[in-house]
Amino acid sequence: MHEGSCLCGSVKYVIRGDLRAAAFCHCARCRKANGSVFAANATVDEAAFELASGKDLLKSFSTPEGVHRLFCSTCGSPIFSKRDSMPGVLRLRLGTLDSPLVSARPSAHIFVASKADWYEICDSLPQFAERPAG
Repeated sequence: MHEGSCLCGSVKYVIRGDLRAAAFCHCARCRKANGSVFAANATVDEAAFELASGKDLLKSFSTPEGVHRLFCSTCGSPIFSKRDSMPGVLRLRLGTLDSPLVSARPSAHIFVASKADWYEICDSLPQFAERPAG
């Protein structure tokens, strides 16, 4: 089980299950949405994700391509995103976790073809120009 929250603590969640594939995403949208050089995300089964508080505070930004980014309307913390093309799957922002992350640590850098030109990746994780197949 995992627990997490937004910066102000108004939105809290519980995940009753495992975090799955985790990666550092360098796409321009993740950089802008997180205000950082990349986003650390893990996939989660939507059925395992439960909002413990703050459901009424979650707001969404949706793209024409069917990507929905949900965030706390009080403090602005990004919590997760979901895609119309991938029903039942959430992409959790790992920085919102309050419990230790002992599994599902990021295992790759994705969308490095569009990474910030001023950032150098200095670890030995695999790098993919786009999202890897599979």
